[in-house]
Amino acid sequence: MISSANGLKCCEVAMGILKEGGDTLDAVIAGVNLNEEDPGDNSVGYGGLPNERGEVELDASVMHGPTRRAGSVAGLKNIRYPSRVAKVVMEQTDHIMLAGQGALDFAKAWGFPEENLLTEKSRMAWMAWMQSRRDGNGSNAWAPGIDAPGYEPQALLRRQFPRATEEAIAWALDVVKNPPTGTINCLSLNAKGEMSGVTTTSGLAWKIPGRIGDSPIIGAGLYVDQDVGAAGSTGRGEENIRVAGAHTIVENLRRGMSPKEAGLDCLKRIARNFNGDERKLNLFDINFYVMRKDGAYAGVALWSGRARRGGYWAAPQFAVNDGGASRLEACTWLLERKRQGN
Repeated sequence: MISSANGLKCCEVAMGILKEGGDTLDAVIAGVNLNEEDPGDNSVGYGGLPNERGEVELDASVMHGPTRRAGSVAGLKNIRYPSRVAKVVMEQTDHIMLAGQGALDFAKAWGFPEENLLTEKSRMAWMAWMQSRRDGNGSNAWAPGIDAPGYEPQALLRRQFPRATEEAIAWALDVVKNPPTGTINCLSLNAKGEMSGVTTTSGLAWKIPGRIGDSPIIGAGLYVDQDVGAAGSTGRGEENIRVAGAHTIVENLRRGMSPKEAGLDCLKRIARNFNGDERKLNLFDINFYVMRKDGAYAGVALWSGRARRGGYWAAPQFAVNDGGASRLEACTWLLERKRQGN
């Protein structure tokens, strides 16, 4: 099992299913369900950061290596487990992708319960974002008027959300300035050589309603070829879509590249789209997770790390489980990002 860095527990649960003889796709879906139902993971499922209207829109895709089938959903609202819905699309329809209201109607028809996915914590972050926006005159109808006392975001959030901790308020103000992209991808390989994968996300925070990233797009956010290998992604979906990242990586594996080489080559294609301009490339992050059919694997990242709230430096990592305890391993990176203060 390999996964994005938020998948330590995911990999542990999925590996347990593989050890019991379970299907590779059932394993990865059960793993990412932990993130989809976790309000602490604000990039996936319940508690995900919303679009600009304050609505949580979810995307997911699945691919089952043994049957070479796929399914996905995009712009799905009010359903906690989009990965499960994507699997039903794969198994019970002649389609591969359902989107928006059609995806919701389909999920309800198959018994998935509707619920409000916007937690109080994510709503606080959304409100902080709404109040941060300004027009050319520095005005915002969602912020206190010109006759109000001095505007102090922390104090305003404390009054609006009296049960929020100081840490939660600081987090909300930070994601306004640095909207996370998040997502979780998980890939599996069992002892019989069967592979599957899943990618699930709540997408880019504050996105235009209806925006679809790479996660539900077969060949971008996820691709599995039973004969070759599998790849998935987290980070800025728009850049991944432009290079068909996951498919490109699997084709690189087919041509004989190692997982690390295959992933780095795809990152170089992304950099090429900006003519290598690091000022522009510095505006986003993207990671790929790669597994070959023989079990060789790698995690690769566009950048060597990024600054986080609190001033510490986060180097890119990914989760691995090869039968024991899940662990984090370092991603190989393409570009070196300067640390704050350097």
